Amino acid sequence: MFASLRNRLIVIGLLIAFSIYYLIPRNQPVRERGSDGLMHEVLIKRVPLKLGLDLQGGMHLELGLDQSRVVAADPVEAINTAILVLRKRIDEFGVSERLIQKVGNDRIVVELPGITETARAEAIVERNAHLEFRLTDKTGALDAALPAMDRALAQLGVKTAGPETTAATKGVEALLSGDTSKKKPADSAKKAGKADSAAGVVSGHILQDLIKPSASVGILAIPGEYAVPTAAHLRIDSLLQLPEVQRLLPRNVQLFWDQGPPLSVGAQQMDLLYALSDKAMATGSNLINAAAQIDQMSNRRIVTFELDRPGGRKFGEETGKHVGDYMAIVLDARVQGRPPVIQSRIDRRGQIELGSQTLQQAQDLALTLKAGALPVPLRIEARREVGASLGADSINDGIRAALVGTFLVILIMVGYYRMAGALAVAALGLYLLFTLAGLSAIEATLTLPGIAGIALSVGIAVDANVLIFERIREELVAGRTVRLAVDEGFKHAMNAIVDSNVSTVITALFLFQFGTGPVKGFAVTLIMGIAASMITAVFVTRTFFMIWLERKPSATTLSI
Repeated sequence: MFASLRNRLIVIGLLIAFSIYYLIPRNQPVRERGSDGLMHEVLIKRVPLKLGLDLQGGMHLELGLDQSRVVAADPVEAINTAILVLRKRIDEFGVSERLIQKVGNDRIVVELPGITETARAEAIVERNAHLEFRLTDKTGALDAALPAMDRALAQLGVKTAGPETTAATKGVEALLSGDTSKKKPADSAKKAGKADSAAGVVSGHILQDLIKPSASVGILAIPGEYAVPTAAHLRIDSLLQLPEVQRLLPRNVQLFWDQGPPLSVGAQQMDLLYALSDKAMATGSNLINAAAQIDQMSNRRIVTFELDRPGGRKFGEETGKHVGDYMAIVLDARVQGRPPVIQSRIDRRGQIELGSQTLQQAQDLALTLKAGALPVPLRIEARREVGASLGADSINDGIRAALVGTFLVILIMVGYYRMAGALAVAALGLYLLFTLAGLSAIEATLTLPGIAGIALSVGIAVDANVLIFERIREELVAGRTVRLAVDEGFKHAMNAIVDSNVSTVITALFLFQFGTGPVKGFAVTLIMGIAASMITAVFVTRTFFMIWLERKPSATTLSI
């Protein structure tokens, strides 16, 4: 088939057409899920070559397990699961060239090329997004437990009636807020309590004075809802975390703070605290879809959700049994707005009201819910931003270096091999075209090491031509005709070309398998360049020689 010059030219023409097709920007249809939860076909502009973090700028994050908040039973499994969740989130966020990679057994590297909303991206990456639906406690169990909690605090030496912090509670709260002292909270409180006792500061109603049912302060009553002065929020939260207080919490009840801003009650700002059932009626693990919308009635931002069949069945049964009760929507251990009344059975579909939050915040919540909750909280341990100007400088420097290297190669080839070198240079132009088109076809991301890989493969392509030309020269010296020398030169150089290229490809495959992001980019472009060099050096250059010999059938010498 390839013995015919016509067939060869047809193949080369098809390769050029293929390359041009993949290197021209164009709109292509993509199926995406819309805000209504349905799949729609939309047109997006396809960029021929995606640029990596070092070329177009963006963000580099190093994440680790936040062991201060929770201890993972199996850190390796937690990291692997977190990587899957992060990939879903970032894909929903719209960064398709992202790199998410495990480093060691307890760290994750995330690279987001082209990202400009860095704060938003960090929030999406770090957010746990653990969703639960819980009933509010209507038994008043917390009211009954508060006196015993106050007595426990009095025994610890916490003695003050107002929201102001005295010397008795400073030791406790300093440790709860991250003091590195090795003293236990109870010991610190007892020692400080002696000083307060001597000063005559005595009160046994700390929590009872500061945690009040919402109805008692003029807020529309909801069972299990309590109001706490905003000025005392941190202090009350610290005291509630003490082991001596935790042991006295009512059974089957857990406490959660409200996510929203403080409420104005007269001249005072109040935060809301909720006593909720310790069992969730449904969780985000049952979620299969979430979408941000604007409520047509209230003009507020909401997130609609859909549960899977098992989750919807359980949710329907629970809500059906508790019609008339209040249900809190808990996200990342925070209640999202005041709990609504369950008006009727709720099956697979519902909505989360976000109050004054923006549509973008609603969209971010929807995408993190769809991607799922992180198995353990993550903490950003290192961040680095690459500006667009730095990326542009890298592109210019890389292109400049590649052009200088290519020009020197052309100069040497033409100067040493003359006409044969000119044919190789012509094939080299097609090599660059085929390489870039191949990278575009597989949607590879071009990085600065990738440009180095292309420049290196230019040398490999020229090296193949050098082997061929030297073989041809040997055949001419042996007295062969020009046509026979060309045929024998390509034939005898093939083994050496294949051996060298295969060994290089094997090395590149190891780099791709075990290397990090930039090394992978180098390996991909090197492999693609080697494939293109094989086509151009062996097939295209041979075709050019055939064309030259067709035009000069009586040639007795070759400028080589």
